[in-house]
Amino acid sequence: MITLKGENIYIRALEPNDLEFIYAIENDESIWEVSNTQTPYSRFLVRQYLENAHQDIYEAKQLRLAICTSQNFQALGLIDLFDFDPKNNRAGVGIVIQGNENRNQKAGSEALELMIRYAFYHLNLHQLYANIGNENEASIALFTKFGFQCIGTKKDWNLVNGEYRDESIFQLINEQF
Repeated sequence: MITLKGENIYIRALEPNDLEFIYAIENDESIWEVSNTQTPYSRFLVRQYLENAHQDIYEAKQLRLAICTSQNFQALGLIDLFDFDPKNNRAGVGIVIQGNENRNQKAGSEALELMIRYAFYHLNLHQLYANIGNENEASIALFTKFGFQCIGTKKDWNLVNGEYRDESIFQLINEQF
């Protein structure tokens, strides 16, 4: 089981008892835009996903970890590596913190730092990337804080509430590899 500890949070592998937490996140319409979700998930589908969450990143090509507080061990978000490409040593990274009360509390920043360290030093990745809507100022600030650079913009990429919006790709190169 993967557990990575920071000062105030830790990120860990998903557990069967995360069912209700994941169900709530996957069915939170306010974040469907950033997660490219268009339909609700059933508890049955989330349970099936959790049953397969033990798969190795090399097999599943993704890794989803729960972001938990060190104080009360409560899960407050998820951080993912996706599109894992071991041939080219790269992966996408995404993060979601549930509820406005948990945002801007530095948990996302600490979790992203832990995931970058894990990706570069344990998986030996050469690069990480993130796809971020241009209006998502909080995510842009978070990723650029850790050295991600905007390398391009996809025009009219996402249709949101009947309006096309641009999405940029941010990239972080691991200079040590």
